[in-house]
Amino acid sequence: MQVYRTILVTVDCTPVDDPIIKHVSALAVQNKASVHLIHVVHSHTLDQNRVLREKIEGRMESYRETLLNLGVEAIAIIKSGEPITEILEEIGSGKYDLVAMATHGHTFIGDVLFGSVSDSLKHKIRIPLLLIKSEINPDIKSETKSDVKSENNSENKSEIKSETKSG
Repeated sequence: MQVYRTILVTVDCTPVDDPIIKHVSALAVQNKASVHLIHVVHSHTLDQNRVLREKIEGRMESYRETLLNLGVEAIAIIKSGEPITEILEEIGSGKYDLVAMATHGHTFIGDVLFGSVSDSLKHKIRIPLLLIKSEINPDIKSETKSDVKSENNSENKSEIKSETKSG
């Protein structure tokens, strides 16, 4: 029985994503589901947006290739804007059966200071939300979004959808 057909996975393109990619890979194989990976670039200038997008594309392609190698149909989506707004808009398209994401394990103070996408999602969506706690401490900066190395892989780049909103 196919429980999930299309799974949306929110990623922040750091090692925190590893457990959710691993878990969703198995879930997608079991359900013969497709996976849509979404990352929202939150920047303050056009130059910052461009630089962050270039760095993120390589990591998103790596995640997509991991899924493809397991026989899972995978699409990478890169958007710009406020993360919760863009993720809710994507969920609102109505094509997803499940949303999955890794949690960072912030303390209460961290959630108050930085906000919590997972907390917002659990109150605003009507489809199941799968949360997997990462074992990586977010306060230890082994790799941040700005440290992600861009992989120069031109194959299958057409599968990475990119959207930028102006204004």
